[in-house]
Amino acid sequence: MKKNLFLTGPPGIGKTTIIRAVIEELKIDVGGFYTSEVRHDGDRIGFDIIDMRGGKGILARVDLKSPNRVGKYGVNRADLERVGVSALERGIAVSRLIVMDEIGRMELCSKSFQEAAIHALDSETPVFGTIQDRSNEFLDAVRARDDVEVVRITQDNRNTMLLTVIDKLKIIIGGGI
Repeated sequence: MKKNLFLTGPPGIGKTTIIRAVIEELKIDVGGFYTSEVRHDGDRIGFDIIDMRGGKGILARVDLKSPNRVGKYGVNRADLERVGVSALERGIAVSRLIVMDEIGRMELCSKSFQEAAIHALDSETPVFGTIQDRSNEFLDAVRARDDVEVVRITQDNRNTMLLTVIDKLKIIIGGGI
């Protein structure tokens, strides 16, 4: 069994919903981070990055002036590193599972983030996350690792994958669950 498990699939398919349900079900100490959409008057205006222990930062906003841009969003590399990198490092040190929701184009604006992600994947602590369904050098390298399994979430399987993912993680994490 591979130590690191990632979900992939199109935006809005339910990957983050599965991540949150799995965390709720496992009831173990979880480190890492997740990203959350920010909406105003029904329009998506950006994303926040949230440490599993409660820290929060602005990942991206449509009105953010930044040299790092992904589509219409300016990426806040400082908060990505302050919240995301430190959440991964802390997760390696003290958690039974590290969550990375997600590894995508915004997160790739930071070399420090990429290094922290590899450090987490190389650590003894299992990683459970989402990975963008695109090709680029970093994302392809993560998917190609011998210790990474990628599960595709689709319209047809999204309602049945929760139990499958929970079973896989119980095996990966082992005793005490």
